Amino acid sequence: MDPLTENLLWEDKEIRFDTPNVQKHLRKGEKVLDTIYHIEDTKGNPSDTGRLLATNLRLVWHSLSHKKYNLSIGYGRFVNTNTRSVVSKAGAPTQALYILATGSNTRFEFLFTDISGDTARRDAPIFQSIFEIYQLYQRTYLYRDLKLRGAIILSGQLIIMPDELVYNNINGVWNLSSDQGNLGSFVLTNIRLVWFADANHTFNISLPYLQISNIRIRESKYGPALVIQTAETGGGYVLGFRIDPVERLNEIYKELISLHAIYTENPNFGVRYDSMDAKKRLEKMKEAEEFKTEEFQEIDERQEREVNTKLNTYLAEGMAVAGTEAPVREPVYCKELGFAMERIRDGYKLQDLWDVLPRVEGQ
Repeated sequence: MDPLTENLLWEDKEIRFDTPNVQKHLRKGEKVLDTIYHIEDTKGNPSDTGRLLATNLRLVWHSLSHKKYNLSIGYGRFVNTNTRSVVSKAGAPTQALYILATGSNTRFEFLFTDISGDTARRDAPIFQSIFEIYQLYQRTYLYRDLKLRGAIILSGQLIIMPDELVYNNINGVWNLSSDQGNLGSFVLTNIRLVWFADANHTFNISLPYLQISNIRIRESKYGPALVIQTAETGGGYVLGFRIDPVERLNEIYKELISLHAIYTENPNFGVRYDSMDAKKRLEKMKEAEEFKTEEFQEIDERQEREVNTKLNTYLAEGMAVAGTEAPVREPVYCKELGFAMERIRDGYKLQDLWDVLPRVEGQ
């Protein structure tokens, strides 16, 4: 099998500028999950109207007025991202998406500003989809990246990911990475090749077909071995496995070649996002957070009438008029409170003065 260097996954791991027709040249399996219109690349291309495309691998901005101006920012290069309130050139408040990213030992800062002038978008979460897609990307790295010694085996069984199907479980596979070798098992799925040691399940490898650049059978000091070379983006490892007998080795080799070819035609990067479902969730959240007008008015009216006006009146009547002394009333013993208190004036009851807020019916 020839090296598959032309299929190396770079989209989520690189930052590229002014790639011809970047918005149209998506790799197999890459999908535009959301599009945000009327966006300016404020730091790089001010005054240019463009649009943001959020795919399952990266964020793409491209100018509508200058076709050669564009950006491709892989999610794997994101360091920090947030939204900011800024003032547009027209002097009106608007939203902007700030992204701090790193690439080739260089730090990049991007600011994408809404220049639509639409007042309805000022307080709307127009960049929310980007945050949600990026979070999904972070949680699905096993679909795309090689993982050594991961928590992927539970009770001797591979923990299956969404959309993953197990095609074959193969025992008696020796990992030749050490001098003595380690006996373990293969699990072949539609997304990855997994090997784990029988004696220690935490000693394992999860290798997506996406990160395989070469598969072949070669002679080793242990005899014929299955040799798998990972892509540069997968660490550039050379992994050797011995499977007896040779006939069984050849069968597994052919199966791996087939699974790799099928996956390459329709890769699954793990990010599952539906913009319509996301909008419905957002609308429900808004409804849950908003006060209903009638409820708010009822609470407001109740507060005005629930304040104990009798207590206020009682206190006001007992205040001394300017230039006079307040009348003194003799103390009496109160059974309800258990101590002596000033005698209550005529026309009032203890309950009138004790309840700061009136009792609610039924309580």
